Amino acid sequence: MSDTPFGFGLPPEEPEDGDEGKKKDPAGGGQGSGGQGGGNPFGANPFGFGGLPGMGGQGGADNPFAAMFGSMNPTDLGAAFQQLGQMLSYEGGPVNWDMAKQIARQVVAQGTADGVKDASVGPAEKSAVEEAVRLADLWLDQATSLPSGANVAVAWSRAEWVEATLPAWKELVDPVAERVGNAMGDVLPQEMQAMAGPLIGMMRSMGGAMFGQQIGQAIGALAGEVVGSTDVGLPLGPAGRAALLPLNVASFGKDLGVPSDEVRLYLALREAAHQRLFAHVPWLRAHLFGAVESYARGIKVDTSKLEEAVSQLDPTHPEQLQEALQSGMFQPQDTPEQKAALARLETALALVEGWVDAVVHEAAKTRLTSADALRETLRRRRATGGPAEQTFATLIGLELRPRRLRDASRLWASLTDARGVDGRDGLWEHPDMLPTATDLDDPDGFVHREHLDFSELDKMLGEAAQGDRPEDGDKDGNGDSGK
Repeated sequence: MSDTPFGFGLPPEEPEDGDEGKKKDPAGGGQGSGGQGGGNPFGANPFGFGGLPGMGGQGGADNPFAAMFGSMNPTDLGAAFQQLGQMLSYEGGPVNWDMAKQIARQVVAQGTADGVKDASVGPAEKSAVEEAVRLADLWLDQATSLPSGANVAVAWSRAEWVEATLPAWKELVDPVAERVGNAMGDVLPQEMQAMAGPLIGMMRSMGGAMFGQQIGQAIGALAGEVVGSTDVGLPLGPAGRAALLPLNVASFGKDLGVPSDEVRLYLALREAAHQRLFAHVPWLRAHLFGAVESYARGIKVDTSKLEEAVSQLDPTHPEQLQEALQSGMFQPQDTPEQKAALARLETALALVEGWVDAVVHEAAKTRLTSADALRETLRRRRATGGPAEQTFATLIGLELRPRRLRDASRLWASLTDARGVDGRDGLWEHPDMLPTATDLDDPDGFVHREHLDFSELDKMLGEAAQGDRPEDGDKDGNGDSGK
């Protein structure tokens, strides 16, 4: 798990044309005021006030807005006022998603570090993606008993990926953001809350905006790396839409020495396999997202530092509360509830990714000469903490364990050999039938263990219920027809 599920320091300032990504800094530091480089858009300071210009102790402690306004030209001053107005006027949920979307689109428009800018998808690229997904579904028909889950194949630009996945990010992030925000407010004594009511309201407005900035920065950066809608092992896009990003697919295969059509087809196999699983295992999505909510409910805040600080606060100097917020005392602590929820989520994600890996390899190994190389490339990308894993870890405190993904893939392959495709895929009928983290340590023991057939159990229960139901005309259920 990451040390801080959410980082709240402000992201690096958006570069102007010709600025080459460097933030204007009169001191020449090249860093954000929170002391963080542009490579890490997430600060370690919850609520991130240290990242706001003039509020991080760099010459503005006495007047938190002095540095914001004291050294700006009129254009920058107007932009600062506009941003501050957006922060203070926000009255929505724990995350300002309008700001998140705006920031993500700005990051996408800047292009990636290699200078590749986003571009609209042309007809030829759309046709290539549609054909790749169509062929992938044909191959998967022989590798899994789950039918196609893709009603349509789409080719997205990076900006379109942002638009399409924002609803899922909102569902994932809001529970954690809300719990962190509530925890920060709840730890203040009631008399302190009454005294600092206006300030707390302002902080919540600014917190929602800062959440939005951080998440927008992360989603925008992720849009420059992902190749489809399921890179994090979760269904981020609309149901039934198998999506690829042609620009990122080309970047992924650039230095592999593999024909571009094979790269596209292999990635289409992975996307289509994910779609089948999420379309035909109806409980799976809720199970995964529910684990994130369980994690959020387990967030606790250590009040010991806060109690010490509150005892020293002067009611006539509310800025001391701001300084307390900057001290890091609100960092969420790991709890048994969080650890249990993350363990369930990590295991479920490993099973999803392992199943996809095993099924795609079965479908591609005799058809694509580069199947083994592409499989290993993707595995190493995950093992080295690819952008999807890093972003997800920063947003909700989860780090996928690549060792579990390999273990899960071996277990699914062994199940295929021992029970066949139908026996393997039948385990998805009920969550209690799936392997556990312990089973990943002993795959042979799980493969040869007898499992309850929940489909037969459901059938028996249904027949029993039908037998207890009065026959037609037997209104009182006593066996006669009422005649």
